[in-house]
Amino acid sequence: MTAQPSLSRRAAAELVGTAGLLVVVIGSGIKAAELSRDAGVALIANSFASAIGLGLIITLFGPLSGAHLNPVVTLTSWWSRRTGGEGLGGREALVYAAAQSAGAIGGALLAEVMFGRTPGTFATQVRDGGHLLIGEVVATAGLVLLIQGLGRIGRPRLVPAAVAAYIAAAIWFTSSGSFANPAGTVGRSFSDSFTGIAPESLPGFVGAQLVGGILGLALAALLYGAGPGGGRTAKPGVPAPVETTVPTALPETGPADGASPEKAEYETIG
Repeated sequence: MTAQPSLSRRAAAELVGTAGLLVVVIGSGIKAAELSRDAGVALIANSFASAIGLGLIITLFGPLSGAHLNPVVTLTSWWSRRTGGEGLGGREALVYAAAQSAGAIGGALLAEVMFGRTPGTFATQVRDGGHLLIGEVVATAGLVLLIQGLGRIGRPRLVPAAVAAYIAAAIWFTSSGSFANPAGTVGRSFSDSFTGIAPESLPGFVGAQLVGGILGLALAALLYGAGPGGGRTAKPGVPAPVETTVPTALPETGPADGASPEKAEYETIG
């Protein structure tokens, strides 16, 4: 049996993976805005690059940490363990969330520097209104339902591609543009660019994402029950043992203490 990576290595994977995700999202947004004055064309380019980057990052870091990249995904992993499945303990969940938040801010600052912009400038694009918050609830609930659903029907290998495709679509079909990630949302407030969000809009968006995560969990339980693995989880893209199944994704849940990487949860996000 392969020993699971230490918590410090898993936290490093979450930090680097989330930083990479923000570099992709913000960097592609800056580039798209530079090359096109048409907002629609810029959004197509940004959503396409973000989806590809997210899928690759989940595939690369999933075997290490589960590639949550998203505090909501981490909370679903913690809840899975609390309800008798495999997932993260409370201390692990806190370490993951801290690493994701630090990585998101670091990735945003790196993207700004990479494009010759002044790092540390807060976004000025205010995103408010009840319709946008509803969009965030829908985007996050759909993300959690997708990851939970694939886990509970025993198809974790589909998670990287499925989450990437979902985020690309949700950027277009939700009114909010599908941030669906508290850490990523905070990180994007550090970039006054095409993909930024003003700090004053953070409380509403983060609150809506948490509500969406709870709704996604409730829908998964209603539609799929505990799943064939009795609430256990496995990593997307990693072969799950016959006796194990995946119930829990960011574009995403990590291995529990004492569990092998093959039985770890695989989730992520946007």
